[in-house]
Amino acid sequence: MSLADRHGNAVSTASRAALEKLEEAGELMLGYRADPLAVVDSALAEQPDFAMGHAFRAGLMVLSMERACVPDAEASITAAWDLPGVNERERAHLAAAQAWCDGDFAVAHRRYGELSAAFPRDLFALQVAHQLDFFLGNAAGLRDRPARAMRAWRESESGFSWLLGMEAFGLEECGDYAAAEDAGRMALALQPADAWAVHAVAHVMEMQGRDTEGVAFLAQRQKDWTPAAMLAVHNWWHQALFHLERGGFAQALAIYDSAVAPGIARGEAQPAIEMLDASAMLWRLLLRGADTGGRFGLLSTSWERWGGEGFYAFNDLHAVMAHLGAGRREAAAHVLGAMRRAAAGQGTNARLTREVGLPLAEGFMAFAEGHYARAAELIAPARRRAIAFGGSNAQRDVISLTLLEAALRGKDWGLARSLAGERVAAKPESPLARSLLARAGSVQQAA
Repeated sequence: MSLADRHGNAVSTASRAALEKLEEAGELMLGYRADPLAVVDSALAEQPDFAMGHAFRAGLMVLSMERACVPDAEASITAAWDLPGVNERERAHLAAAQAWCDGDFAVAHRRYGELSAAFPRDLFALQVAHQLDFFLGNAAGLRDRPARAMRAWRESESGFSWLLGMEAFGLEECGDYAAAEDAGRMALALQPADAWAVHAVAHVMEMQGRDTEGVAFLAQRQKDWTPAAMLAVHNWWHQALFHLERGGFAQALAIYDSAVAPGIARGEAQPAIEMLDASAMLWRLLLRGADTGGRFGLLSTSWERWGGEGFYAFNDLHAVMAHLGAGRREAAAHVLGAMRRAAAGQGTNARLTREVGLPLAEGFMAFAEGHYARAAELIAPARRRAIAFGGSNAQRDVISLTLLEAALRGKDWGLARSLAGERVAAKPESPLARSLLARAGSVQQAA
């Protein structure tokens, strides 16, 4: 016997209670609220033969992009694969998750994409495909996948707003800022608790240099996005970026201590997705010459305990940043060694590490050692390919900032003026962009 979920997707279970818990977990995940894993685990404890529960659990592991989650994903896949009555959609979920476990992120990405296209009312499949678009730098997919799914929905339906929030982020990553903000604000009008839509609008303001407005926007909507346990740290990171753009080091560090890295200060284990934001924030402060105290050391220790290097190049680069910021060259070299081994292997991450992650990490190492010309030589070509290894435009901006600082310190005035000019063109009112251009220009004139 099978049932259908609230959006009409067939589920191979006779347990209405298990299905209701799965739907609860799905809503929590769409809102990035805690704890979808605990909810689906409770459903599986009561209904161990719940195939879609196992498939959902495996998909949550995929969203982590961490090696430590592979055994859990594989256990979920194994538990469901031979269950009687598993339907086509459920098996497609399991097969997609298995490709991720095998290290073939590109095949997992394709399979989840095909699944969401075949079942456009399967919001979890769409969400995993959307996140894999993000992890693998598919900006067009971020925009187009939710837009295509909308044709199977009515605006009045409860799930429609989540599609708008996803589309808003995709539009922003493709540079269509006006449409992105419209879609994000429409999503929030329908569902104020959509932390992903808040995040999309914040991205628009970041890319346009609307710093004062961005601070006010996030503060105004804080009650909507702070309960989003899996996204709150990132939205706080955006708030810190708005302050940093205007030289607000004290405000940024206060946000770091209270909202981005309090667990790191206490020595607690942190997921990579949160340590990424911590690394990126402290590195930006380092580039500006700010005193970060002992924060880099604590963060470096947290990355070292994590020990997941060599699985996903985007994570690895941020681990290297933390170690270099702490002055721990040996720890950074350890990650670089793992990256070199990964680059020599097979699978999606091997390619991403060879083409993007490793040259960037080596460039950041050269920068930290004061070899600025070498840093620029390594970072500049990888910067043009960096979208391929994931992250957002705002997250990858740390690459451009490091390259620009290397050009300034290495007295490559042509490169410095070119990069600073790009920033001013994108953010004409930005105090940071203007100061960087002034540094490039005034130093050149003095020379």
